[in-house]
Amino acid sequence: MTLSELFLCLMLVGLFAGILSGIPAMLAIAGVPFVVAVIASFFGAFDLSFLDFFPSRVWGVMSNTLLMAVPLFILMGVVLERSQLAERMLEVLRDMLGASPRGLALSVLLFSALIAASTGIVGATVVMLGLVSLPAMLQAGVSPRVSSGIICASGTLGQIIPPSILLVLLGDQIGNTYLEAQQKAGNFAPDAVSVGDLFAGALVPGLLLVGLYGLYILFTLRGAQKAVAKDERKPVPLNRILGTFLPPLLLIVAVLGSILGGVATTTEAAGLGAIGTILLAAFTRGEIGPAGRLLIIAAVIAGGVLVVLRATGLLPPATLGAPAGLLGLLASVLIGFGVLFAGWRLFRTDVLVPAVIDTLRISGMVFGIVIAASMLSLVFRGFGGDELVAGFLEQVPGGKWGALALVMVVVFFLGFILEAVEIIYIVVPLLGAPILATDFSPVWFAVLLAMNLQTSFLTPPFGFALFYYRSVAPRSITTMEIYRSVIPFVAIQLIALALLITFPAVVTWLPDMLFR
Repeated sequence: MTLSELFLCLMLVGLFAGILSGIPAMLAIAGVPFVVAVIASFFGAFDLSFLDFFPSRVWGVMSNTLLMAVPLFILMGVVLERSQLAERMLEVLRDMLGASPRGLALSVLLFSALIAASTGIVGATVVMLGLVSLPAMLQAGVSPRVSSGIICASGTLGQIIPPSILLVLLGDQIGNTYLEAQQKAGNFAPDAVSVGDLFAGALVPGLLLVGLYGLYILFTLRGAQKAVAKDERKPVPLNRILGTFLPPLLLIVAVLGSILGGVATTTEAAGLGAIGTILLAAFTRGEIGPAGRLLIIAAVIAGGVLVVLRATGLLPPATLGAPAGLLGLLASVLIGFGVLFAGWRLFRTDVLVPAVIDTLRISGMVFGIVIAASMLSLVFRGFGGDELVAGFLEQVPGGKWGALALVMVVVFFLGFILEAVEIIYIVVPLLGAPILATDFSPVWFAVLLAMNLQTSFLTPPFGFALFYYRSVAPRSITTMEIYRSVIPFVAIQLIALALLITFPAVVTWLPDMLFR
C-alpha cells in the first residue's frame, strides 16, 4: 500500500468517525479531508495545489441556477404544512374512506402520495401523520406496530415521487458526473441529463411503490375490519372534496406539467409552485374578504395565462408593445399584487415567518453539505481515489452488473449511518463515475439510487423518519417496536428496487417518450 493510499484510508475512516461523533455533518465532510490533506502534504503524499480549485467549486454551487429550486421546493412544502392545508386534506380523505382499519390505513397512504407531490419534507409529513392519524388508527384496531410502519414509510414517499428535493440534488450530481465520465470514456457528445428526465423517470416507480405499499396494507389488515356505525359515517359533500383537493391537484399538475412538458425549467417550476402555495394558503387561511379572494383568484388566473403564453411560444415577446407582451405584463402585475397580499395575510396569521425560518434552516443544511462535499471530492481525487475506485470496480466479478450491485449494496448499508443528502454527495462523485462511464442509462441509475436512498430514512439507528416519529409517538410504543415496524416496508422498497433493475423500461419509458 502506497503512502497516498494509506492517507486515503485514514481520511475515509476519519470521515465516518467524524459524522458518527455527532458534530455537524458539514464540518466533518469538509474538515476531515482538509486536515488529512494538510498532514499528508508534509509527507509528500498530497499536492496542496488541488485545493486551489475549491473557491471555484464553491462559486459554481452559488451560481448554479438548478440548485435554486431546492429552497423554493422546501418553502412550498413548509407553507403547505404550516398553513394546515395538508391536515385538512388528510381529514377529508379519512372521512371519504371511512373509519375501518383498511380505510384509515389507505387514507394515510393515499394522502402521503398526494402530499409527496407537493413537498419532500419528511419530518413535517411524518410528524403530522403521527399526530393526526395515529390515534385514529389505534382506535380503529390497527396494531401499534402496523400503524407505526405505515406512518413512517408513507412519510418518506416524497423522496421518490416528483417533484422531489432528493431528485433535484441527484440530477445536479448525476448530470455533472455523467458528462465527465462519458468524456473520459471517449464520448465527447453525450446527451445531457436534466432534473426533468429524473422526474419523468421516477414518476412510474414512485406510483409502483405506492401500489406495493397498498397491497401490503390490504393483505396485513385483511382480518381487521371494524364495523362502523351509521352515525360514525361521514358523507363528504362534493363541494368540500373539490374545495380541498382540486387547488392542490391543479398546483401539482402545473408544477410537474410545466417541467415534463418543457414549458419551464425546474427552477422556474419551483418558483411557480412556491407562489401558488402561498396564494393557496392565504386563500384558505382565515377570512380575507371578497376583495381579497377576488385578488388571489385573479392572480391564479394570471399565472395560468403566463404559463399558456410560455407554452405557445408567445413569451418572451420581441417588444412589450406586442399584444402578448402587454398581456404578460398585466398578468405579472396581478400576480405581484396577489403575492404581496397573500404574503401579508400569512404574515398576520403567523405562517410566513416560521415558514421562512424553517426554509432557511433546511436549505442551509443542504447547501452546507453540498459545499463541504466539494472539499471531500477534491481531496479524494488528489489522493488518486477516483482511479483506485475505477480500477477496483473493473475487477469486481460480473463486469458492469457486478459493479452496479456493489454500489447498490454500499448505498444501502451507508443508509444505516448517513443521511441521504450526505450519501449523494459522497457516493455519486466517488463511486458513480465508473458506472456512468458504461452504457447504463444515467436516468435509470439515478432512479435506482433514489429508490435505494429512500431506505435510509427507515433504516435504524439513524433513520430520520424513525426519529421524527419517535418524537410524537406515545411512550407505550417502544423504540424497538418502531424499528421492527419498518422492516416489511424496507423489504418492499428492496423488492421495488429489484423490479426496477430487472425491468429498466419502468424507468426509461416515460423520459424516452417525453424528451427523445
